[in-house]
Amino acid sequence: MKQILGQSPQITHLLRTIPIIAASDASVLIYGETGTGKELVAQAFHQESRRRDKAFVTINCAAVPSDGVEEDLFGYCNVEGHIVHRGKLLAAEGGTVFLDEVNTLPLAVQAKVLRFLEAGECQLKGSHKLHKVDSRTIAASSVDLQQAVNNGDFRADLFYRLHVVPISLPPLRERSDDITLLLRHFGREFAGTNAVVRYSKEAEHCLQTYAWPGNIRELMNFCQRMALLNPGKALRPEDLPVEMLPEAAASNHAFTLPPTGIKLAQVELDLIEQALEMAAGNRSRAARLLGVSRDTLLYRMQKYDL
Repeated sequence: MKQILGQSPQITHLLRTIPIIAASDASVLIYGETGTGKELVAQAFHQESRRRDKAFVTINCAAVPSDGVEEDLFGYCNVEGHIVHRGKLLAAEGGTVFLDEVNTLPLAVQAKVLRFLEAGECQLKGSHKLHKVDSRTIAASSVDLQQAVNNGDFRADLFYRLHVVPISLPPLRERSDDITLLLRHFGREFAGTNAVVRYSKEAEHCLQTYAWPGNIRELMNFCQRMALLNPGKALRPEDLPVEMLPEAAASNHAFTLPPTGIKLAQVELDLIEQALEMAAGNRSRAARLLGVSRDTLLYRMQKYDL
């Protein structure tokens, strides 16, 4: 778990929780925006489990070929019933399967994946025999699977089978206290034999207040670019990409204040109520809709006696 970096309350809690959950074989469903490190957390669960010496098989469900999807996942047999190709699920024998972007799994395949999760059984193409596989399943999604179920895009029974232990990864904008730590870590990592890039306090403030829509992946790419272009330099705000400057954010208002003004408390209350309604009362999903942590939402709800 050394690669999971952060001192924010959300990450500290996650680091404490991983060994506890990893000790079981319960299915884990990891939610998080693109670039928040879902696969890294899945690997941490595997490394802390009794399966650490076996395979960790990642299946990018969004990249599974539309033709031959069953062969890719399960494999196939010859006419004598002997396995000719072991699919990715069979290759995870004794180890861990990570279903990334599981929401993109075709509906036609979801029933077979459900059987695999419930009984550890695979039926390969060309064979009537059921093949047993002992593995642990971790899934990840960047969208709300409950909403996908409501829309008819995801099987409810598969959702409930995956949703045994849900984990929500916070976006980087909600853990700004970790940004300086991450900048220094990746700065050293990408420096190589060159001097490490440094940041003035003003530049650090710009980076801490930047929204980081690409999350940690975007921050890594930024650090690599700075290490290549500015080795050993002490960067000031004028050295940063223009979109990371406060002026860029200020010039792109999400809301325009009307000349007559507003009642800020009423607007906040209305938005919280709308988010709770859209999330069917689920506070974690409502918090994600509002772009705040669950603890922040609970504080606001107490403030307005909701």
